[in-house]
Amino acid sequence: MDKVNMIYFTSDNHFYHKNIIKYENRPFTDEYDMNRQMIKNWNQTVNPNDSVYILGDFAFTDGNNANYLLTQLNGKKFLIKGNHDSFLKDNEFDRTKFEWIKDYYCLKHDGMKFILFHYPIAVWDCKHHGSIHLYGHIHSNKGENHPLTYDLGRAYNVGVDVNDFKPISIVDIMNKLK
Repeated sequence: MDKVNMIYFTSDNHFYHKNIIKYENRPFTDEYDMNRQMIKNWNQTVNPNDSVYILGDFAFTDGNNANYLLTQLNGKKFLIKGNHDSFLKDNEFDRTKFEWIKDYYCLKHDGMKFILFHYPIAVWDCKHHGSIHLYGHIHSNKGENHPLTYDLGRAYNVGVDVNDFKPISIVDIMNKLK
C-alpha cells in the first residue's frame, strides 16, 4: 500500500547561520552541527514525494551552499520569501531547486484555505470564514515580544524553534488548532 503524500511546513531554519544558535539558544555546537541535525530531522520526517512549504529564512548563505543544501533535503520544496533569504540574489543559485518562489500564497487543501506568509499578520484572507494563517519570522519569541501571536486565532507559527527543529505536517497543525 502506497503512503499518502503529506504536506509539511517549516520556517526560519537559518541553515548556515552561526549566530542564530546564540540568538535562539539552539542546542547545537556550531552551524555545521545544526545543519547536520536539522537535515537529519527533516529527512526522518519528510518523504521524497511529500511537499514542504518553507515560509522564509531558509538559509543564511550563498547560492552554491543553498543549492547543495536543497539537494540534501527530501520532498518537493516551495519557498515563501523571508527577510534573510539573500541566497536568492546570488547568480549561482538555481531557482529550479524550488517548485516555485513567492512572497505570499493561499493553499487550498481539503476544503480549507491556508494563508502562507513569512510574517504573522493580524488579518488575512477569509480569517472570519475559518481560514488558517501559517507564519514564521518570530522564532521562539512569545508574549511581551510579540503580543499579537496570542490573539491571532486560527494561526500557527511553523518555525523550527517551536517545532522540534523539523517540518510540521498539516495534520499536526490541524490537531493543534482544534
